[in-house]
Amino acid sequence: MGGQDESALMVVEPEAAHDSQSDRLAVCLVSGGMDSCVTAAIANEENDELAFLHVSYGQRTEERERRAFEEIANHYGGRHRLVVSLEHLGKIGGSSLTDQNIPVSAAKFVAGEIPASYVPFRNANFLSIATSWAEVIRACRIYIGAVAEDSSGYPDCRPDFYAAFQQLIDLGTKPETRIEIKTPVIAMRKAEIISRGKELGAPLELTWSCYQESERACGQCDSCALRIRAFREAGIIDPIAYMLDSKRFAY
Repeated sequence: MGGQDESALMVVEPEAAHDSQSDRLAVCLVSGGMDSCVTAAIANEENDELAFLHVSYGQRTEERERRAFEEIANHYGGRHRLVVSLEHLGKIGGSSLTDQNIPVSAAKFVAGEIPASYVPFRNANFLSIATSWAEVIRACRIYIGAVAEDSSGYPDCRPDFYAAFQQLIDLGTKPETRIEIKTPVIAMRKAEIISRGKELGAPLELTWSCYQESERACGQCDSCALRIRAFREAGIIDPIAYMLDSKRFAY
């Protein structure tokens, strides 16, 4: 986890992107999960060129998510990529995703309860990096696959959070910089996200959602449960493997 070696930080700059802000260049945050994959598919439809950004933060499935990111970026022919390691989030802990002393709990959808998998203020860190990169390469948009309506209930996935961060970008960048945060799936249910992804030909088979396993998905963490339920509601077969195939019908 961390360090400034090739596995932690890698950048390929878009050519000729430094002279003027490009109206058709966008930064797309891609974790490797299905929400960010479908967000990338939408961004690919709306822009001429994408710069793919992946952030590792010491999470349990860091290597598997990195692989999913690379494969999704390859699918879209992404030449411009930045991979960053935020090792301080792992050191801070406070989340079952980064702290080995906090178990990854089985799914339980309780309204208003923030699960142990919440990584404190993670998305603000992600957006800060995305904004810095977007300003340097003069991209005009940042896409992030946050979901508020049908998700784990993380506070940094709410529309109000992104509206507030948009104000930070407007106030904290150069006067001539214009960067817009785009959250195209934030109001969708997970089943709708999957259906939209299928319409756009998003490579859902390349995605990874499980919080604790990297070979076969556990089928019982929050993220797996949300994914399983969404594919079932969408009437589409989930293309990834689970430790117990019966878990596909559990939620």
